[in-house]
Amino acid sequence: MDGFLPILIMIGLGAGFAGGSVLLSQFLGPSKPTPEKSAPYECGMPPVGDARERQSVKFYLVAMIFLLFDIEVAFLYPWAMAFRELGAVAYFQIVAFFALLVTGYIYVWRKGIFDWSSEVDR
Repeated sequence: MDGFLPILIMIGLGAGFAGGSVLLSQFLGPSKPTPEKSAPYECGMPPVGDARERQSVKFYLVAMIFLLFDIEVAFLYPWAMAFRELGAVAYFQIVAFFALLVTGYIYVWRKGIFDWSSEVDR
């Protein structure tokens, strides 16, 4: 049980901070809401159009590709931590890994997914 005490303290502090923040915002928040105060803030620009309009498929393709490459890069940290113990084998594995990533990047680039200005058949 002694090993779990720091974890329980951290969970308690996190829950206390979250609950305290919500409770404090009720007292310190705006007391006279107006439509202008309740409007969403969008980079200082007045909101235009409906927020529920459909997005282009290209937006989602770029988002998925970003997530794919972003998550792949997350594998570099454990590899870097274990590099000295793994030796030369790890070096060749990461070269193959990067070659695969670069090949995928070139493929999506040639496919025209990063070009939002024209319609390309996929």
